[in-house]
Amino acid sequence: MNNQAQDTPKELKVGILGFGTVGQGTWKHLLENSKFWPKILGSKLVPTRASVRSLEKERSVAIPAECLTTDSASIVNDPEIDLICELIGGIEEAKELTIQAFAQGKSVVTANKALICEHGEELFRLAEKAGVGYGFEASVAGGIPIIKVLRESLVANDFPLIYGILNGTSNYILTRMEKEGASFEDVLGDARELGYVEADEALDLDGVDAAHKAVILAYLAHGIWVDLNEVTVEGVRRISNEDLAASETLGCRIKLIGVIRRNFENNHVSVAVHPALIPVEETIARTDGVHNGICLNGSVVGTVVLTGRGAGQDPTASSVISDLVDVVKGMQGLSSMPKLLHVSPEECSMATPQEIAGRFYLRLSVDDRPGQLAKVADCLADRGISLATVSQTPHENNQPASLILTTHQTNEHSIDQALGQLEQLPGVMDKPVLFRMFDPNGIF
Repeated sequence: MNNQAQDTPKELKVGILGFGTVGQGTWKHLLENSKFWPKILGSKLVPTRASVRSLEKERSVAIPAECLTTDSASIVNDPEIDLICELIGGIEEAKELTIQAFAQGKSVVTANKALICEHGEELFRLAEKAGVGYGFEASVAGGIPIIKVLRESLVANDFPLIYGILNGTSNYILTRMEKEGASFEDVLGDARELGYVEADEALDLDGVDAAHKAVILAYLAHGIWVDLNEVTVEGVRRISNEDLAASETLGCRIKLIGVIRRNFENNHVSVAVHPALIPVEETIARTDGVHNGICLNGSVVGTVVLTGRGAGQDPTASSVISDLVDVVKGMQGLSSMPKLLHVSPEECSMATPQEIAGRFYLRLSVDDRPGQLAKVADCLADRGISLATVSQTPHENNQPASLILTTHQTNEHSIDQALGQLEQLPGVMDKPVLFRMFDPNGIF
């Protein structure tokens, strides 16, 4: 009997806070792959309880009614629950529940990028103090294992540049606009119907979701927690079909990207999320649909590009379960838990706008009359900005003309000052549209 008891794998019971798309995927795949956990871990991973907002809601994943509750705290406080998956989203409740779990010696796995972005430093310290695991692979880029790559696989590298597509919804919209000539509003409507858009659409459309992820990547690479207010964050709402066509003539495609750069001479870091014209030969420029793509320029390995499904039930659940496995291995001494706190957070500081150089794409709606281009050029020259290319599309019936310009290299401060002047310039009809022209070999 004793030998039989020793041969019986121990059960580790998993509580899932939030049973939406990712929560259901996690439950489903834990069950479907149940026969593998004893082989991998020597223990069973058993999804046991899940919290929901409504008990009456129909769900695509079958779950016994007695396993559901509307009280997330009851799962955290359940002495039979060994591991917590925090998938409820939001910040304050998720933070409180995570801290409660740590206090009870329970490891937590999360997909909550907003929580990590806002309170990562505090939560990492609490997890390390409690001696528990805190897995957050699913918080960035869905099924792409970017966090594991940065923390483990490429640990020997410094990263002067990390950039890529961090939001699948915006990428889906831009891909369809470009390939089908569809309008932004039409594609957005389809994205809503397909469930690609967050309930708070600003997270996807205004770059906020991607900015949360960029902040996390900046910490992992450089040990600096960047205040979201210090990040340049722009979305996709002002990208038109005209811009997409113009970028093609310039040998580029427009993508919403997160960019993290570091100057290793002065240890200044810049973090930004914005639309950019990317040369078509770059892999990120050819990453379409709901896919994400991240390019890492490492000091030892060179350039590494990871692409894959950045959101959705299965890829995100894959990352959640990967973290669960890593946490259990750490608990069992099969591997060491990766350190959460960065080894040298005091080294970096934020770059100033004057330091961040690049070229820019500018579209203006102007009065179609002689001398207007000269006025625009003079306005830019006042800030030391010279033009590389000029394209003007006249409109009939006294409608404003479309003026598309690209600049030679300048800096963020100068272009921002010039934009303010252009908005006040007589003959400029609407707020100028500005995008960066991304150069992976560009200077800081």
